[in-house]
Amino acid sequence: MRAGRPSRTAEYMALFRALESTRPAGQRAFSDPLAAGFLTPPLRAAVALAGLPLLGELVPRVVDCRWPGPRASAIVRTRIIDDALGQALHDGARQVVVLGAGYDTRAYRTDGIDATRVFEVDHPSTQASKRARLEHLIGPVPPYVSFVGIDFDKDKLGAALLRAGYAQTEATFFIWEGVTNYLTAEAVDTTLRWVAEHSGPGSAICFTYIHRGLLDGSASFPGSEPWVAAVRSAGEPFTFGWDPAELADYLAERGLRLISDVSTLPGGFYRVALARTAA
Repeated sequence: MRAGRPSRTAEYMALFRALESTRPAGQRAFSDPLAAGFLTPPLRAAVALAGLPLLGELVPRVVDCRWPGPRASAIVRTRIIDDALGQALHDGARQVVVLGAGYDTRAYRTDGIDATRVFEVDHPSTQASKRARLEHLIGPVPPYVSFVGIDFDKDKLGAALLRAGYAQTEATFFIWEGVTNYLTAEAVDTTLRWVAEHSGPGSAICFTYIHRGLLDGSASFPGSEPWVAAVRSAGEPFTFGWDPAELADYLAERGLRLISDVSTLPGGFYRVALARTAA
């Protein structure tokens, strides 16, 4: 992220979710009615075109030509995390913490989430833009949502959450989407250890990551070059990843038990994992 402006990748994700939401109810993977509200006017116009018969089919194709891979991956990861959140709420989670929330709208579109405390954690630049747009879209931010501004590479997550009213003994569901691949190994390690040590029984974390082979060249992923180039040109290059074969042991050493780990695309480098606290 360049200082002083919101994340470009956060806007790309909002675009991909908005495009998927224009599809007919029986065909789309999810509905995010707020996503288009976070876009610049040209991108909002593209989403409006996508909702038109026939012509609308061309818009996702144009997006995929410009950014090959990310849109389809974003759709899959959104649905996986939506389902995991829904299950966590059903199982009794009392808090939801969205780490690196970006333009995530789950706090405002998920059934039953208003019965929990939601903490949206992100860089202040992105949060300022998001809050302004949310107030335009839905009015005042709901009282069950708290915004917690931090820089994951510099600030202490625990201290910031505790100041915001986070309860360490409650069952909590953490969402860490589209973040680990932009951090340092130390920041990732510190965050996961804190989650494991400072959340109540039944807590879990759902997070995305990239295959480390993409970074060190030990694995090949056809079609990945344009995607990697796009995030680099946006000033947000990939910096961290795991080897999926090592993830379970890595998490176990930090007090977490791996439940699932899947790729968002066949043979792809982008993955979604779910882990529970060891207790």
